[in-house]
Amino acid sequence: MADHLAKLKNIRDLIQRNNIKIIDFRFIDLPGTWQHFSVTDEEIGESLFKEGTGFDGSSIRGFKQIHESDMVLLPDVDTAFVDPFCKHPTLAVICDVCEPGLRPYGRSPRTVAKRAEEYLVSSGIADRAYFGPEIEFFVFDDVRYNQDSSCGFYYIDSVEAAWNTGSNEGPNLGHKARKKEGYFPVPPTDTLQDFRSEVVLKLIDIGVQTEMHHHEVATAGQCEIDIRFDTLQAMADKVMKYKYVVKNTARQHGKVATFMPKPVFEDNGTGMHVHQSLWKGDSPLFYDKNGYASLSELARYYIGGILKHAPALLALCAPTTNSYKRLVPGYEAPVNLVYSARNRSAIVRIPAVSDNPQARRLEFRAPDPSANPYLAFAAMVMAGLDGIKNRIDPGDPADENLFALSAERQGQIASVPASLEGSLAALQEDHEFLLQGEVFTKDLVDAWVGYKLEREADPVRLRPHPHEFYLYFDV
Repeated sequence: MADHLAKLKNIRDLIQRNNIKIIDFRFIDLPGTWQHFSVTDEEIGESLFKEGTGFDGSSIRGFKQIHESDMVLLPDVDTAFVDPFCKHPTLAVICDVCEPGLRPYGRSPRTVAKRAEEYLVSSGIADRAYFGPEIEFFVFDDVRYNQDSSCGFYYIDSVEAAWNTGSNEGPNLGHKARKKEGYFPVPPTDTLQDFRSEVVLKLIDIGVQTEMHHHEVATAGQCEIDIRFDTLQAMADKVMKYKYVVKNTARQHGKVATFMPKPVFEDNGTGMHVHQSLWKGDSPLFYDKNGYASLSELARYYIGGILKHAPALLALCAPTTNSYKRLVPGYEAPVNLVYSARNRSAIVRIPAVSDNPQARRLEFRAPDPSANPYLAFAAMVMAGLDGIKNRIDPGDPADENLFALSAERQGQIASVPASLEGSLAALQEDHEFLLQGEVFTKDLVDAWVGYKLEREADPVRLRPHPHEFYLYFDV
């Protein structure tokens, strides 16, 4: 009780210090989008943070049906931050989703993340998992799209896109990034330096530490800002803050940001390479100076779990139909289920930029930022722990350019599913590892698969594609 009252006092001090007028409560739906509602500062009292507040769960994607719609949001006061975008001083607080009686809700992604951390500790293997995602995104100057019975199209544009070298921009000043040549050029080719710096400074202001930012490989405004590593749930919270800040900063600049995995044809897609490691006390568990790439045996087994369960993992880590437009050969996206040191063509890479034992980690390169971070990070830990518990051997490393293999050699290496439907089928067949410790529930897995098939895969499958008119209209 004393701790609760101390946290409530901290909230009130924060409200008073920043002249806060509005409190904004946020939570994540099943697919991975923030939802919110707001109250005035006069409504803040002990009961709100102790008993929560009700909402209609039947109106939230992936949650409840109409006959069971009453749910409760319980604010986590430790997550409070001053929103940098609202006109009226606003304090944002992330909430946990509960059943009536404050019972944790099994389909709540944040509940899953909490349970994954608890299960990790209970396993005795480690007491924390660190995550460091490399989140990419595009910043466009214009986007239009539509789909109905008589038409289907999308249109995107960027002032720095390769296709605008011949545009009459009054005047066109050139310096357009060629396809696949957007990595690290200085301004004026990189038009988004100040934009990214502004994002970074706003993130720091709300407690999200960053490491670096730069233009990414693709033309048309592809960017990356890396977040300093943190524990599982804390990092998932930070990913949501990151996406919020990027999107709203873009809007302030008259631009639009998207985390869609593959918005640009014939250029690299947008990934979320996830660095991860296990620790116990002050000891990094993935390091052994005598192991391959200085990896411990425990780390190899963790990799074995990731590789074994990768097809099922992708249903949560690359969870959109568009994700599989990115996961194809030729665009630097990893499709081969192998691991390797330094090798960005492997689905699991062991970074080799430092010999520091504390920096020994693995990088799972298949995920993209359309993933719900709470579910994706939790699933990775569960796969890795399953590998450790069952001593799953990942096999020999593949220290070769996997993008340039012969057809015969390629046929010897397993690859990721070719579609969302394929990954969902793999998840249906292989999800027992997620159910350990009741981290995920069978209800959540079934709800996820059903939602993705009915609301995403089937609607895309049923609609004519514009390119089909090019291919088949004259048959």
